[in-house]
Amino acid sequence: MYGAIIGDVVGSPYEFSRNKRKDFSPLFHPRAGITDDTIMTVAVADSLLNEIHPAESMRSWGRKVLPTESLGGYGQGFIKWLAAPEIQPPYNSYGNGAAMRVSPVGWLFDDLAVALEVAKIVTEVSHSHPEGIKGAQAVVLAVYLARNGADGDAIREAVADMFGYDMERSVDICRDEHVYNETCQYCVPESIICAIEAESYEDAIRNAISLGGDADTLAAISGGIAEAMFGIPDALIAEVQSYLKPELAPVIAQFYQRVDGSH
Repeated sequence: MYGAIIGDVVGSPYEFSRNKRKDFSPLFHPRAGITDDTIMTVAVADSLLNEIHPAESMRSWGRKVLPTESLGGYGQGFIKWLAAPEIQPPYNSYGNGAAMRVSPVGWLFDDLAVALEVAKIVTEVSHSHPEGIKGAQAVVLAVYLARNGADGDAIREAVADMFGYDMERSVDICRDEHVYNETCQYCVPESIICAIEAESYEDAIRNAISLGGDADTLAAISGGIAEAMFGIPDALIAEVQSYLKPELAPVIAQFYQRVDGSH
């Protein structure tokens, strides 16, 4: 979970900058902060940990915790869905918001078929387009396989076989080809590649940010997978905690109590 959150925070200042460099410094930019990626990741975790309907959890968290001012926020379709007086039907989105929030699912279930079904359930409340569901399930598959010891090659093959994404590209090719895009089709495979070709957790989120696209979301997706592959240095967890609003802490702690106690 911290994997997605750190990726979000580190990537947040670069969302609209078209940055194509990995060697940016410092890692945590002075303008960094949480965006909707962190808030919705916590909302999904809270839904699963405490048996709250996913739409209710997302609407509750989306109203009580706001993204850091001046940084990227929710898409227009999600804002309307979030702000409505009552829970609204899904709006057939295939935006990358479907994929940036689901990494907790890959940790909380020990049966892959169940994890993939839960990914669908928590996604289709808003992002009901088949490409949105596919993107979310691909991320959950990668997290699930990584935490169960699969290497990058195995994850690459499994994602390609199950979802048909072009996984044969390198990070360098993805960087050359990538332009700003907020759809699952053009963010999920690239983000997975950034994680599976990395040498460490930090390298994964630097890869993702260097694509020059929707940096916070790309890094949140990659970071969620890279946490399962590499773990996260304690120093990065300590540093990101200073960016988190107090309301988020209990759910994050509950998540790691569940994960650490069952694996």
